[in-house]
Amino acid sequence: MNMRGAVATLLCVLATANAQSLELRSATMATATIELYTSEGCSSCPPADVWLSSLKYDPQLFTRFIPMAFHVDYWNQLGWRDRFSAAAYSTRQRQMQAHAVLSQVYTPGFVVNNAEWRGWFKRGSKPSAAQLVNPNRDAGVLTALWESPDDFIAVDFKPQVLADKSLWANIAILGMGLTTQVQRGENSGRTLAHDFVVLSLERQPLAGDISDSYSARFKPPSIPERGQQQSVLVVWVSAGNSPAIVQAVAGILE
Repeated sequence: MNMRGAVATLLCVLATANAQSLELRSATMATATIELYTSEGCSSCPPADVWLSSLKYDPQLFTRFIPMAFHVDYWNQLGWRDRFSAAAYSTRQRQMQAHAVLSQVYTPGFVVNNAEWRGWFKRGSKPSAAQLVNPNRDAGVLTALWESPDDFIAVDFKPQVLADKSLWANIAILGMGLTTQVQRGENSGRTLAHDFVVLSLERQPLAGDISDSYSARFKPPSIPERGQQQSVLVVWVSAGNSPAIVQAVAGILE
């Protein structure tokens, strides 16, 4: 399997020659995450989407950092229903506000390493991923193994510091190389391009053992077909009812 970029120190991505097998393993240091809350019905969102898409050319993609675009549904009432939107993604953004990560709910809204990033709104501010991502914290080792489309996904996490024994595994499928011709609403007449779009998201609790390792097994997730050129598997760990990402891994499904 042709994985993007070399294996960086923050994240080791192992892929066998069998394109149906994917094994992901993090280092102890936290993998950086960049979350964008966006909508095709929002006229100020396309530039943010374009910037996020530019990160796909970074050689450290999915090794040092993981971008994700959550399309919210609260703009759908204004004339255009975003086909990638889901109430669950709007709920996640509201949870960010409830946990004092975001000051308010808005689009485009960025959360970088579990903290609000408003640098996007500064004139001329289009930093590289390297200028943004530096969690600089020990998190623990997260592994995810998906041997074939018919097999369970096995998730294991060995936390560096156990602050909350209520841990959850989250699995998302992202779509790359997506386009939409918008017919109505604020972006009417525009063709919008998207990458890192969250197409599905599920979670379940991690079960601990006496060695303070935590594991879960997911049924094989269906990969939504939305016309994407590639799909990406992202797995992350969260604690309790917090939306914050403790550790994450990602890899391209081919």
